[in-house]
Amino acid sequence: MTLDEWLAFIERQHAQPIALGLDRVRRVAQALGQRQTCPLILVGGTNGKGSVCALLERILLSAGYRVGLYTSPHLLRYNERVRIDGRAVGDETLCAAFERVEAARQSGKVSRGDTPLTYFEFGTLAAWEVFATHSLDATILEVGLGGRLDATNLYDADLAIVTGVDLDHMDYLGPTREEIGFEKAGIFRAGRPAICGDVDPPRRLIDHAAAIGAELQVLGRDFGVGRQEGQWQFRGRRGNRSGLAFPALRGDRQIENAAVALAALDELHDCLPVAMQDIRRGLAEVELAGRFQVLPGRPTVVLDVAHNPQAARVLADNLGGMAFHPRTWAVFGIMRDKDIAGVVAALRHRVDYWLPATLEGPRAATAEELAAILADAGVSEPLPTFASASSAFAYAQEHADENDRILALGSFLTVADVLRVLGRSAA
Repeated sequence: MTLDEWLAFIERQHAQPIALGLDRVRRVAQALGQRQTCPLILVGGTNGKGSVCALLERILLSAGYRVGLYTSPHLLRYNERVRIDGRAVGDETLCAAFERVEAARQSGKVSRGDTPLTYFEFGTLAAWEVFATHSLDATILEVGLGGRLDATNLYDADLAIVTGVDLDHMDYLGPTREEIGFEKAGIFRAGRPAICGDVDPPRRLIDHAAAIGAELQVLGRDFGVGRQEGQWQFRGRRGNRSGLAFPALRGDRQIENAAVALAALDELHDCLPVAMQDIRRGLAEVELAGRFQVLPGRPTVVLDVAHNPQAARVLADNLGGMAFHPRTWAVFGIMRDKDIAGVVAALRHRVDYWLPATLEGPRAATAEELAAILADAGVSEPLPTFASASSAFAYAQEHADENDRILALGSFLTVADVLRVLGRSAA
């Protein structure tokens, strides 16, 4: 089968798009004979996971290590999810991995055979199969949802990171930060380092780390940052590093994300040592599409996958730090199960014209639903609605002045649609 055929196939294998639990995926992993051969970093958290993964990958690559990275979701091509040495793997490699997973899933080694796997579980097992065919020095896995019952938690992390905890995916993780924090802390391991990038982590996260004997470090308590004119300082358990350039990723929060990455690398120093020149080069060269990504040209185009209130607040702060733009047009598409009103409230004072768009898939809020939420929030401008993010973006391009700003936000799908219109890759 082609890659598109495989993706369509694995999407049909489970009745639910999300079904948390490790029993099914563990049985298939055992049938595959999967094992770990290099240090593994597992990265969870409500926001910032992608940035921390990208920073870790780029610094380790700068130090000359061979690195495998698994992230989700993708923007334009599924291949973006599985990277070797900073490059997305090819269709043939992914198809071969999917074939091995399917054979194991159907084999007599799996009790009852034909074990149903979700799209994400199938992809996680396949990513590990890809990594097994390369002689890697380090593997980085981004948690899909939560942590304790996420498929990536099948693997035994040498170091686990929770970037932060806020309200998102509450139908699966619980309605409070405390419950969500406990789920995310499920990736910590006894006697191994754990890094938390939240300056005010939930009590249950801290208590769980203590209960299992994880070696927890918390931003602002055990490591931190100092901001200076044009540079910053990292303070960690292995000492301070001064005169650091700001990460190439835009936004104030990226310094904290970089500190999380450096704290993690400090803990892995014995097996993955990195020099200051590697850190400096990694900070300068890191790239990540769709996270406060500002495209050149006029009008200015800003892409951000922010889809919960915490991420929207960070985006609002970042927009406030940009040069003056007379008007901001927001191409807005988001999933129905998100706190849409909270996202709107966080960005209300930064957006002049909202352009609600319907995204693909049954989970997506319709443009009409978004328009109603915007009206409830007090957005008084008459709102045209759009059948897609691309049509909303075309409207913004037609009506925005060259000094205005066009923002695309709310989902990976929103950003992906705009990237396609612009003919840009996700790299």
